[in-house]
Amino acid sequence: MALWSLMLCFPLCAVLCQGSTEYPLIPDLHLQPNTVESELLVLNPWIPQSPGLSRVKRDWIIPPIRVLENSKQVPEDLVQIKSDKIFTSQVFYRLEGPGVDQEPKNLFDIDEKTGIIRSKHPLDREKHKSFKLKAFALSPSGQRLENPSTIEIMVLDQNDNRPAFIKNQFTGSVSEFSVPGTSVMSVLATDADDPSTDNAILSYSIIGQESEPGDAVTKVMFGINNETGAIYTRDVGFDREVVKSFRLKLQVGDMSGMGLTSESVAIIHVTDINNHAPQFRPSMYHVSAVENRMDLELCRVNATDRDEPGTGNWEIKYTLTRGDPGGHFVLHTDPLSNQGVLTLVKPLDFESQSEHTLVLTVANRNLLSSKAPSVPVSSATVVVTVVNENEAPRFREDPIQILVPESVVPGTILKTNLAYDPDQTGLRYDIIRDPERWLEINKVTGDISARRPFNIRSTYLRNGVYNAVVRATDAEGLATSATLLITLKETNDYPPQLVPLSGTVCHHSHHPDSGLLLTALDEDLAPHAEPFAFELPDQMALNWTIVPVNQTHARLHSLLELELGQYAVTVQVMDAGSPALGSFSQINVTVCACDSFSQCRSETAAMLGSSVGISFIALIIVMSAIALLLVLLLLAVAINSCTSRRHLQKESAALLVGESQEDVRDNVFNYDEQGGGEEDENAYSLDLLSPTDAPHIPVPSFCAAPRGKQPLRKDTPHNLPSPTYPRRPPADPTDIEDYINDGLEAADRDPNAPPYDTALIYDYEGEGSLAGSLSSIASGCSDSDQDYDYLNDWGPRFKKLANMYDPR
Repeated sequence: MALWSLMLCFPLCAVLCQGSTEYPLIPDLHLQPNTVESELLVLNPWIPQSPGLSRVKRDWIIPPIRVLENSKQVPEDLVQIKSDKIFTSQVFYRLEGPGVDQEPKNLFDIDEKTGIIRSKHPLDREKHKSFKLKAFALSPSGQRLENPSTIEIMVLDQNDNRPAFIKNQFTGSVSEFSVPGTSVMSVLATDADDPSTDNAILSYSIIGQESEPGDAVTKVMFGINNETGAIYTRDVGFDREVVKSFRLKLQVGDMSGMGLTSESVAIIHVTDINNHAPQFRPSMYHVSAVENRMDLELCRVNATDRDEPGTGNWEIKYTLTRGDPGGHFVLHTDPLSNQGVLTLVKPLDFESQSEHTLVLTVANRNLLSSKAPSVPVSSATVVVTVVNENEAPRFREDPIQILVPESVVPGTILKTNLAYDPDQTGLRYDIIRDPERWLEINKVTGDISARRPFNIRSTYLRNGVYNAVVRATDAEGLATSATLLITLKETNDYPPQLVPLSGTVCHHSHHPDSGLLLTALDEDLAPHAEPFAFELPDQMALNWTIVPVNQTHARLHSLLELELGQYAVTVQVMDAGSPALGSFSQINVTVCACDSFSQCRSETAAMLGSSVGISFIALIIVMSAIALLLVLLLLAVAINSCTSRRHLQKESAALLVGESQEDVRDNVFNYDEQGGGEEDENAYSLDLLSPTDAPHIPVPSFCAAPRGKQPLRKDTPHNLPSPTYPRRPPADPTDIEDYINDGLEAADRDPNAPPYDTALIYDYEGEGSLAGSLSSIASGCSDSDQDYDYLNDWGPRFKKLANMYDPR
């Protein structure tokens, strides 16, 4: 039996491995056959080597327990372990590790009483090659009786995996005309079995060959290395024009080809080499082209190539080798059709050349292979006939540049020989744009002349250039226009003018900046303007001098101590033109006394010697007097208006406040006539104060006053009895507010009172009132019968009211 054999050879292996330093050491063990199960291997890993020693220096090495994968006899007893503690106490065994309580779980277990280790399920070496387990000897209470021992279980391989190619289809290529032994490609297969056994030794082979097109090649063209899978050529005859590709059927087997097998396919394409030169078909072409046209496709030329289409070996490059010195034609390749396209890129001229003969050649974009036959370069001829047509006139230059001085004399010829007619039918000229109408053209000869003087300051000039357009028309009506650019050259036409023509010079001043600063204005442009030259006539040079400041300014100084007053000085100014132009100007110079800042004190000069200055002072005095009178007049009007207004205000205030000057503004209120709100139909009069408008004013009994039309309330029935109003004023003035609030409350409950948003009219007080009247205004009572002394007891707020009715 296999297990018994293992048991028999196990002690020998343990003895041979004793004391080896190449293996890990575990506690000493004793191996003996189980008396009950004679075929089961029994391990005693915890028995010490020498009795009585507490420390073991060397241990037995337990060889791995080998178990065949895919075993059908499960559960299967693998080995039995025992502890020498069984002779002194009861021992329980426990197993831990991968395959027991760690992933993959439940592959092994142990009988806790007998120590037999079993496999519970078939093992798969491709998933788990080995298992390292820990065995424990425990007391019934769970205490360890021995140190744990390691048990390794090795899974033996079986040829249970078929080899497999890494691809279902392999693709490769081989160049045409390849020699035997040329490497083409490699294929690869894998086997999941143990690579150290024959189960994983692979062998490759080719078991079939097909060609495309079919039966193009019948001999075996490829071989394969049975160990590496490298495919190579075995024979000659690879011509892409004959055969396009090969299909090989591949096989791989393990156990050196004697075991399990798998199949795959390899597609090998025959790649093209440039072994065919392109050839023109046909080699002669005739085309025509109308003169003066361009960017036109004239024709397409054809060339053929037997190499594979779409590759660089098939693409053709066309070249125009002769017949086009003027560069009128361009030849390029159409990438789709591989044709040569001849294009006209420059206009032809029938009068210059009526026919063009072009020579074309072709070549591949890739270099021709050395295996290609030697043939001459193919060429073709293209004859282009030029078709004549009536051509428009042509200007000799466009734009036409003319340089003209601005002072050109009318009638001067500016430009001749503008255009020509290629067909020589005669031309007519005209000017179609001349905004200033400066130009004139001879309709037959085309000579351009000046019609009238030019003006360089014209708004139609841009940077000194005048723009016009001239047109030439042939006998058949074809016309061509050209731009005329006339650049005006500046000439010295205007003399400079001196400025300023009046000024002041300080008396007794020798400061260099004390003179009169002069300059000039010139309507000409550079170089006919500045720098200016300032000069004095001989008679003026005795008293005055001019000192240049810069190219445009000079300063006039007096040479002598001149008296204060006004002097006339003549100055000549010259420009820098060619020829130079100048002008004389008289400057009115006032010599005056100056302050410390060299500023002329004009009033002093006016008082001492200038009639013009006296007139100016007089004018200032007159204007000041007029302004003063106007201010006084306005002030008098304003004072009069304020006085009248104050008088009116005092008269109005006297009617209300008497002689008192105290400003108690909340004692008396003016109430205008008001209506009865939304329920009013007619307005009515308010004779005295309304308690709703002045709730803080104590109101005693009122005299009867004329009643207006009282508005009626629509929210209550009419002719209902009214509540009782308070009739007797309080004795204490502090209760006035309560008195008024009681009256307001009674009015709110009165159904015969006006609407809620109507001012309450106190025009009837009933009979037998003990209070006197406040005023005789609109009252039927007499003021002499009233006593108003009690108003003085109501506080300062009623003092003004008491003064109004004071009989004194």
